[in-house]
Amino acid sequence: MTENTAHPVPQTPFEWAGGEAAVRALVDRFYDLMDIEPGYAELRAAHGNTLVEARDKLHWFLCGWLGGPQHYTERFGHPRLRARHMPFAIGVQERDQWLACMDQAMQETGLAPALRERLNQSFFQTADWMRNQPGAH
Repeated sequence: MTENTAHPVPQTPFEWAGGEAAVRALVDRFYDLMDIEPGYAELRAAHGNTLVEARDKLHWFLCGWLGGPQHYTERFGHPRLRARHMPFAIGVQERDQWLACMDQAMQETGLAPALRERLNQSFFQTADWMRNQPGAH
């Protein structure tokens, strides 16, 4: 048995992350951290009283974005991320808190360092594109 047969190379980041249960654990840790860490207070304040809907939507979105099941698009159509986030003030501080919170969640849930680095790059590009408030890049 070759090494590749014994340990197949994941075909998508979704598989590399560990599948749907792992994505759910990542999302749950992300929102748990947002709820308890003072450094994410502004980010948490932007999410309203409850995080239940946000948890589900991010889980559904990330599953598809990472190459897994398209739960989000099946429910809501195209994500239109920027348009859906326009009602919320997103500046450099919110972007940076989102990225730091997600990075901490990825680290704490044990994502492979190479996957974490790859996702951090993609998350930065998306989060920076989502900004709708003036400020330095």
